[in-house]
Amino acid sequence: MSKDHEEKQKLKVIQFDKSKNTLVETSQPQETFGDVGGLEAVKKKIRMNFILPLKNPEFFEAYGKEAGGSLLLYGPPGCGKTFLAKAIAGEIDANFLHLELQGILSMYVGESEHNLHDVFEKAREQKPCVLFIDELDALGGSRHNMRQHHERMLVNQLLLELDGLQSHNDQVYLIGATNTPWYLDPALRRPGRFNSLIFIPPPAEQERKEILHLKTKQKPQESLDFHKFAKKTQHFSGADLEQLINDAIEGALNRSMETGELQPMTNGDLSSALKNRKPTTLEWFSTAKNYATFSDVNKDYQHVLEYIKENRI
Repeated sequence: MSKDHEEKQKLKVIQFDKSKNTLVETSQPQETFGDVGGLEAVKKKIRMNFILPLKNPEFFEAYGKEAGGSLLLYGPPGCGKTFLAKAIAGEIDANFLHLELQGILSMYVGESEHNLHDVFEKAREQKPCVLFIDELDALGGSRHNMRQHHERMLVNQLLLELDGLQSHNDQVYLIGATNTPWYLDPALRRPGRFNSLIFIPPPAEQERKEILHLKTKQKPQESLDFHKFAKKTQHFSGADLEQLINDAIEGALNRSMETGELQPMTNGDLSSALKNRKPTTLEWFSTAKNYATFSDVNKDYQHVLEYIKENRI
């Protein structure tokens, strides 16, 4: 990482404090695309949609386009959608506002919608700002399947805020993340809202090797065969790999307690842990395949079918 980059101001993270009913700011080190292993095609598309308009505004202004916009990240759980959103903010040295459903819900009628509006207004005030909505399906699920009036009203408010971005969207970047995009309200997929979908797959072999190395760094260990275990963990998400390491650490800790001496983590610990772990992404791919095959009228999820075919899932 360059010295100039290290000297950039710390990334501001704005989160909704439910207990105080206010927005508070904290600081956090910046992540950038340099910290995101692989996903080159994904990063290329994000650069075109979000980063280049900010760095080359004259080109986009010539075509009547402003910096800003929306993006929907989807894929199996635990594959780094949140981290990628933070890396986008780091790339453009922007504020980062992380909106979670439990942060805005209220028992009082109309207050949830008011809280949601406040978050969007804060994003507009803090430009450049990345507004990240995690688990978007929980906030913007299909209104046809909702029985409660207040749930439908919250979706309506979200749609109003998204439309408001069209007139106040200079340097505001809206990123949604979901494991189940097919459950979103169809209105959210209308052009001008979340019309740009990007599939975030599980880490590839080299990426898994890097994750395993990172998660075991500075921990007592013998010479671990990361190449071997990267090959054996096909379809594992980043979260799956982290749990695998935790299981291996537990094995080493148990030996340490039995012997009374610190025991390093070994390849045997990883092998034992791997026997009890299966990739959690397989269930997601099974559901996604059925939807993409039989219900994907607009062919939005062809990348999923291509990935399934290439990786023989």
